[in-house]
Amino acid sequence: MPATAFCEPSTSPDPATGRKVWTWFALGEARPLFAFAGIWCDWRGVRGTKKAPEEGDHSLYGFLTTAPNGVVQAVHEKAMPMILRTHDEVDVWMNAPRQVALELQRPLPDDAVMIVLRDAKEDVGAAA
Repeated sequence: MPATAFCEPSTSPDPATGRKVWTWFALGEARPLFAFAGIWCDWRGVRGTKKAPEEGDHSLYGFLTTAPNGVVQAVHEKAMPMILRTHDEVDVWMNAPRQVALELQRPLPDDAVMIVLRDAKEDVGAAA
């Protein structure tokens, strides 16, 4: 899944406001393109809302996560998305044997990601 930024809520509420703070991360101020690693799977069951449940076969997509790096952990200590930064990493994720592809499921180096926006639920940063 292509992306230019991702958002994590703070693990703990801000003591002054009692609200969680939404923090946006990117690979740079210009929000260069990267990809989230994920998987598709088929699932049978009930999805939707209580008012409008949908019984049947569904195709589901899930993002993989990994332990947070130091930059993300300061905001959200639980996890960060698995990020593919290069065409080669995307190629490995899409085409390599499973064990090789899963070696990409690791936190990014701390210097590979930065905070680009705080306290906003929508990224209003760099646009193409």
